[in-house]
Amino acid sequence: MAYREDKAFELLSSAHESGRLGHAFVISGDRRSSLESLTARVIEMINRDDSSAVGGGSGGDDMFDLFGEVEVVPEAEVVEDAGVLSLAELEGDLVRVVRPQMKTRIISVDTMRELERSMYRSVAKGKYKVGVVVDADRMRTEAANAFLKTLEEPPNGSILFLLTARPERLLATILSRCVCVPLMEEGGEREELDGEGEVLSALMRIAKRGFGSVAGALGVKSVFSGVLSRRKLAIGRGYELALKEELEHYKNRTDGEWLKGRERYYEEMTHSDYLFERSRFIDLLILWLGDLVRMKSGSERLDFAGMGSEMVNVAKVESLESLLRRMEAMEELRSLFETNVSEALALEVCFIKAFA
Repeated sequence: MAYREDKAFELLSSAHESGRLGHAFVISGDRRSSLESLTARVIEMINRDDSSAVGGGSGGDDMFDLFGEVEVVPEAEVVEDAGVLSLAELEGDLVRVVRPQMKTRIISVDTMRELERSMYRSVAKGKYKVGVVVDADRMRTEAANAFLKTLEEPPNGSILFLLTARPERLLATILSRCVCVPLMEEGGEREELDGEGEVLSALMRIAKRGFGSVAGALGVKSVFSGVLSRRKLAIGRGYELALKEELEHYKNRTDGEWLKGRERYYEEMTHSDYLFERSRFIDLLILWLGDLVRMKSGSERLDFAGMGSEMVNVAKVESLESLLRRMEAMEELRSLFETNVSEALALEVCFIKAFA
């Protein structure tokens, strides 16, 4: 079950008040700002100068039970704090935040070992040592295994947070040792995809002229394919840098077969990340068409509120039946990509169905 950020914070607060807060959490969702916001709120809650909470100041082994069974815990009073700090502002002696390296977008084993060492440093009584791993799915295999050791034998008075949009890419052994807190999408502005403005502009150009043209549909498909190609190249470059670093580091320390295995690993990672990115752009098209459907239904909630004035005329021209048919074509595209169909062919067929 996915929770809104406020509800998730309420449940974690209840667990903390009753002394049932876990020692490790996977907080997942598409909006990184929500993941970081929830984590920052929990960190401030557990390290506040308040010894009145039942489990809040112990910092010992008694806090390591999973928070589960929240339905039988008396609901905690959640205090709204307009001055909640960000993760960057909280980072210091008590809080260590790990993020992927800027160029390679990888979290290395050395980084995770340093995080582990920081968890064993002494702190004031009643305070928690906190480790936060942002984009935790970017841990290399060695890094994930190093982190697993920390999860298996967590230092007293420590708490760990893994933030990710892709929890399925974490090791099953890591997931089994963490409390999973999935967040649902909140209302408000979306986080923009890299290249989505180009796709939406192409959509609006043909929408203003009126759907129904094969040439127009293929024009949008061409823009869409171009954006995906650039994203794939960008993803590949990041992993090429990571592989280059490994080759330089290990070329005189291991055999060629191991290095070939690493090449295959990064090829698979590139492909996996690309498929995820492609899925997000299909979601983008469905959301855009969904806004037109909501306009036809008189709804005021829009994912692309900034484009509302332009889209309203499109919604007036298009019938509800036509818009739903176009959305079905995008859902069909998603289904086709689960088979071995040619990507170019699937895009061409479904874009013609959706926009011609």
